[in-house]
Amino acid sequence: MEEYCNSTFWNSSLLDRPDADLPLCFEQTVLVWIPLGFLWLLAPWQLFSVYRSRTKRSSLSKFYLAKQVLVLFLLIVAAIDLALALTEDSGQATIPPVRYTNPILYICTWLLVLVIQHSRLWCIQKNSWFLSLFWILSVFCGTFQFQTLIRALLQDSKSNMAYSCLFFISYGFQIVILILSAFSEPSDLSHNPSSTASFLSSITFSWFDSTVLKGYKHPLTLEDILDVDEGLQTKSVISKFEVFMTKDLQKAKQALQRRRQKKKSQRSPDATLHSLDKNQSQSQDVLVLEEAKKKKKKKSETTKDYPKSWLIKALFKTFYVVILKSFILKFIHDILLFLNPQILKFLITFVSDPDTYAWLGYVSAILMFAVTVIQSFCLQYYFQLCFILGMSVRTTLMASVYKKALSLSNLARRQYTIGETVNLMSVDSQKLMDVTNYMHLVWSSVLQITLSIFFLWRELGPSVLAGVGVMVLLIPVNALLATKNRKIQVQNMKYKDRRLKTMNEILNGIKILKYFAWEPSFRDQVHGLRKKELKNLLLFGQFQTLMIFFLQLTPILVSVVTFSVYVLVDSNNVLNAEKAFTSITLFNVLRFPLTMLPMVISAMLQASVSVDRLEKYLGGDDLDTSAIHHVHNSDKAVQFSDASFTWDRDLDATIRDVNLDIKPGQLVAVVGTVGSGKSSLIAAMLGEMENVHGHITIQGTTAYVPQQSWIQNGTIKDNILFGSEFNEKKYQQVLEACALLPDLEILPGGDMAEIGEKGINLSGGQKQRVSLARATYQNSDIYILDDPLSAVDAHVGKHIFNKVVGPNGLLRGKTRILVTHSIHFLPQVDEIVVLGNGTILEKGSYQDLLSKKGVFAKNLKTFMKHSGPEGEATVNDDSEEDDDECGLMPTMEEVPEDAASLTMKRENSLRRTLSRSSRSSGRHRKSLKNSLKIKNVNALKGKEELVKGQKLIKKEFMETGKVKFSVYLKYLQSVGWCSIAFIIFSYGLNSVAFIGSNLWLSAWTSDSKNFNGTNYPASQRDMRIGVFGALGLAQGIFVLFATLWSVYACNHSSKTLHKQLLTNILRAPMSFFDTTPTGRIVNRFAGDISTVDDLLPQTLRSWVMCFFGIISTLVMICMPTPIFAVIIIPLGIIYVSVQMFYVATSRQLRRLDSVTRSPIYSHFSETVSGLPVIRAFEHQQRFLTCSEGRIDTNQKCVFSWITSNRWLAVRLELVGNLIVFCSALLLVIYKNSLTGDTVGFVLSNALNITQTLNWLVRMTSEAETNIVAVERINEYIHVENEAPWVTDKRPPADWPSKGEIQFNNYQVRYRPELDLVLRGITCHIKSTEKIGVVGRTGAGKSSLTNCLFRILESAGGQVIIDGVDIASIGLHDLRGKLTIIPQDPILFSGSLRMNLDPFNKYSDEEIWKALELAHLKSFVEGLQLGLYHEVTEGGDNLSIGQRQLLCLGRAVLRKSKILVLDEATAAVDLGTDNLIQTTIRNEFSDCTVITIAHRLHTIMDSDKIMVLDNGKIAEYGSPEDLLSNTGLFYSMAKEAGIENVNNTEL
Repeated sequence: MEEYCNSTFWNSSLLDRPDADLPLCFEQTVLVWIPLGFLWLLAPWQLFSVYRSRTKRSSLSKFYLAKQVLVLFLLIVAAIDLALALTEDSGQATIPPVRYTNPILYICTWLLVLVIQHSRLWCIQKNSWFLSLFWILSVFCGTFQFQTLIRALLQDSKSNMAYSCLFFISYGFQIVILILSAFSEPSDLSHNPSSTASFLSSITFSWFDSTVLKGYKHPLTLEDILDVDEGLQTKSVISKFEVFMTKDLQKAKQALQRRRQKKKSQRSPDATLHSLDKNQSQSQDVLVLEEAKKKKKKKSETTKDYPKSWLIKALFKTFYVVILKSFILKFIHDILLFLNPQILKFLITFVSDPDTYAWLGYVSAILMFAVTVIQSFCLQYYFQLCFILGMSVRTTLMASVYKKALSLSNLARRQYTIGETVNLMSVDSQKLMDVTNYMHLVWSSVLQITLSIFFLWRELGPSVLAGVGVMVLLIPVNALLATKNRKIQVQNMKYKDRRLKTMNEILNGIKILKYFAWEPSFRDQVHGLRKKELKNLLLFGQFQTLMIFFLQLTPILVSVVTFSVYVLVDSNNVLNAEKAFTSITLFNVLRFPLTMLPMVISAMLQASVSVDRLEKYLGGDDLDTSAIHHVHNSDKAVQFSDASFTWDRDLDATIRDVNLDIKPGQLVAVVGTVGSGKSSLIAAMLGEMENVHGHITIQGTTAYVPQQSWIQNGTIKDNILFGSEFNEKKYQQVLEACALLPDLEILPGGDMAEIGEKGINLSGGQKQRVSLARATYQNSDIYILDDPLSAVDAHVGKHIFNKVVGPNGLLRGKTRILVTHSIHFLPQVDEIVVLGNGTILEKGSYQDLLSKKGVFAKNLKTFMKHSGPEGEATVNDDSEEDDDECGLMPTMEEVPEDAASLTMKRENSLRRTLSRSSRSSGRHRKSLKNSLKIKNVNALKGKEELVKGQKLIKKEFMETGKVKFSVYLKYLQSVGWCSIAFIIFSYGLNSVAFIGSNLWLSAWTSDSKNFNGTNYPASQRDMRIGVFGALGLAQGIFVLFATLWSVYACNHSSKTLHKQLLTNILRAPMSFFDTTPTGRIVNRFAGDISTVDDLLPQTLRSWVMCFFGIISTLVMICMPTPIFAVIIIPLGIIYVSVQMFYVATSRQLRRLDSVTRSPIYSHFSETVSGLPVIRAFEHQQRFLTCSEGRIDTNQKCVFSWITSNRWLAVRLELVGNLIVFCSALLLVIYKNSLTGDTVGFVLSNALNITQTLNWLVRMTSEAETNIVAVERINEYIHVENEAPWVTDKRPPADWPSKGEIQFNNYQVRYRPELDLVLRGITCHIKSTEKIGVVGRTGAGKSSLTNCLFRILESAGGQVIIDGVDIASIGLHDLRGKLTIIPQDPILFSGSLRMNLDPFNKYSDEEIWKALELAHLKSFVEGLQLGLYHEVTEGGDNLSIGQRQLLCLGRAVLRKSKILVLDEATAAVDLGTDNLIQTTIRNEFSDCTVITIAHRLHTIMDSDKIMVLDNGKIAEYGSPEDLLSNTGLFYSMAKEAGIENVNNTEL
């Protein structure tokens, strides 16, 4: 080397002086070769990867040209340098070889750089990361030579002038290029800044600045958020994953076969499965019951085997590159983690020794800064990779589950409810996402623990084991507390579920509560449950406090124990600063992996359960449609050849040996009793059943209308178009044919009206018609219609048959298969197929079958007998309430009892939806023409209404921007100011103790200067240990106090907030519940209250602790070096501004994430429930694309949120690293006035500050997110109330004694912006009169009852009952004295007794008496628990009739002078109807009874009849008088077929 440079290569004496320097030869060889070697080693690989992944070449940019020109300059400089060396050579002095070789090396290198920069034109990212690293290395290594040459010139200006100048020029160019490469170049190919970002921009996440700025200026919207890279989009991720998935799943399935083979060979050969002998075919309902029984049996035998352990392999193969990258980064970070304590140790020695040179201090301070910065970049980039991996895993699983759902076989699908499948997508994939974020911690924790113990051993020897022992001992204690807490959590979830169930019932039956003035009883019920819940929460908080106490105590205990053992073991051991503070830093490192390891392991165990569930689902069997042959050239549209199909392999066939040919263009009706296999026949055609033998041939495309209509959440137009092109003419034809035009007039927004989930705001008939319109609009060859006329009124059914299905309908010429119960359409079809027991009993035209006198003819005859002489007339005209029972469910069905109640249930739920949207209920449409007449009158009103009341549901109020300060005040106020002061005081004391113990430790270590091991007094030693221990204990105790107090205080605040919320919601007027969806109110009681219970207190506690931690660290740094206070100010400003930018953006991104997440799940559950329809129309691909789009939208929000966290962390860690650097620098500068122990004490704390700073911002943002819950609760605490329940003016105790009611010009409207509903009603109802109220839909009948109960407050006029104006008394005084039997019999879960008498006012005798009068006594006596029989939610375990009778029982119990009947008999069979009428006649003979009738028969025996029309009284008088005049009542009676008062038999 010496000859090569012609000077000394290495001389250590150069370093051993105040102005140290490196020899020039070392700088010209080693420091030149390091960067060049790096470049040449990596270049081939880099060029190859560019070649492999090249895209189309982009145009030349200014950046590219500037860089190439600068490198050319470097090339020229190197050439000149070489030329100089050659010319000098001719002289006398020998030129060292290094002067030739270096320029030649540089010339080659710059040529290579030119090639590499040119090759980047084919890349999206123009800046190569490794070129950036090369420039950084080159500039760094050049600095040494740079300063050496400057020194040489200063000493002797002649030496090497030319060479030095060339070096300076070249060095300058390199710095300029380095600066240029820090900028990102935009690319034509990608608009995504993350993919075009330069190396420096990606590691600091500066490319995200633009989004953060946007978010700070105004709340972010979806448009502002950057799309994710192509490579991360659902489509590309899933296609990569599927390649591996198919291979691995195949292997797993083969392994499964082998396992089954093995089991079979082990079993005894004679154990055969007993087959179920069923000779009659089952309807689907029976099947479901069978399923349930079999499921139980199967579970007890063996759990079903499925392909195992393939998912993790497939995921690993898909994402192994990312996993590898993150592994490398984490490894580098972990190694660097242990460099800091060593540098710290060096600095302490440096300050303690006055003779060391100053430059050593500066170098180690800079080194410390460099290490922490590289550590930060590695850690943050590692996190970014891990979180993106987690996100991609979640995306992959969500998309796979969705795709699988589209092709899953029915048998596999029946094992999962819709909720369970949605859980796979939401909960299980989320769990896997959480684990992937932290999976490297498994090996990293072990590595960190091992290294920490190794370094600690070097410091303190075996006494370390004492400290580690304490840590290990505390792990099981914490684990015990954690499991205890888990149990409490589970218990609490149960209480919460019960409370929410009760809340849900209260909100669903709020009208009944108001009618009966029962709110206080239910309020107390909820309060009772809440009390239990809060008690449990308190327990949870206490355990949590203990855990926090131990966590706080651990580091203190460990250091106390270790140092004590170290000092006591051997009298020669004296604690000095290096040992003490290095150890403390290492203990701090050790703390993290020890707490994380158990958590990661438990998270992995939880995730393994999720993996099993996903493997089972994704490995399930696909739908086998091999038995359905699609052909193009056949003379038959559909052909069944000897086809047998079953729902379940273990059961007998449901469809047996069917042979059936259907010619193109035929209309075929399929009829049969309930459970004869009509729907199964259709399911078999659609390929939804398992094939036993035979096959079905289908020619052309199919459209399908299911029996239970499936409606998507979207506009009516979207539902009908179903992804097809829009064609105005055809669309209007379809609407007209499906009788949707009158409905569209009523619905706000016409065909653009938004339909809620599952079509919630449409009636059953409307849903069915939309479903039919969807099929009709698609241009298919075969139309399969499964009983589309069941849910519509008779005259609408007739209209639809004629216009759509029938011989002259829109679908004439197409093949139509119609399952129907409506006998009167049968004469018009081409062929009738009669099914029974899954086989075809007979087929032929209507006339053929009648002349055959077979099953069909017989059933037809029975039906005709039942429906009376008019036969069809009844069916068509009497479209009153009975139309379904009498016309559309003919008695030819020998309906089993269960099915009947099922139909009743369905009818009733339909009735309920109708009565809710009473405007759109078409109960009184006599004919379409007639109804259109009425509609035209309403159309004028409708137009104004669209403007005013178009949106029934108010849009949920979503807060944007900062949370108001008043909300924080509201919360703190509910916690209590005294408590807050005490909590803050305790935390303050904790910080004081913390500073104290640090100062004490530094005093302890300074003893080592005054004493050595031999003369160290024992008393001094014991005092040091004792005080140190005491201060440590004090810290723990203060934290314990503060936490415990805060648990109690926050519990109190939860209690008050919930109490205020509940009280206020129960006092809200009815209009509030009409315009607010139940879900939204329940959400306040569920999500928001639970946030206030659990999350908010924890967040605020952490925030206070972090805040005090940072303050105390800064105080400790300022104590020895007060000048540091000056540095705090600019750093503080940077910190706060970064935080302000971040919090605004992050808050909005969190909101967008949750807003974009729910559509994925709702779309999925919608898809699962509508699978047969999607498969029949063959729209799987369209739905897949839609789902992928929704996942991507959510993904970009998640991606931005992850990046925003990294953006923040990099900047905060930089602030933290600067604090460390500045404090180290100051210690070096003020070296002479300090001692080693001070340095240790300052730096060991400064090194800890980065984490705390990061955490503080995280907590600030969490607190902002969580305080929103208080804001939302507060919004509902201030909903305006109805009138007070009890006022000072109270009516007499026996009021109303007579029951006289007077209406004086009474007016009322539903909501302030709407028109009047009752426009001035005046009438006088005498005591004990029986009044019937009639009128067409929307005439204001129900409004009349609502006025009596003041559900609606008057807009003018008054109602006087027995001389008391009802507006002058409290609501409960009024409602408690009136009785109503409402239209929907609503029951609450609880005992029968609670449903009759929630306040326990009456004795058991009185209740039995009431039950007897309500004809329920025998039924209740027959129950095991009698009066205490549990009623399930909504009264589902009682039949509708029984529920209605219970409501009658409530009325009988009350026995007030005024009874209102709101068409109590609408949903009841005639028998129950009679019972109710008799009881009312007998029991309420001395009361005033007002009956609101929908059927005229029920009120023909009233004293007077009030006919309402358009909110006014049109006629008022006795039935005889009204029938004798031709008026409104007369025409209504005529329509109902009532000629005179006596003709009321039904």
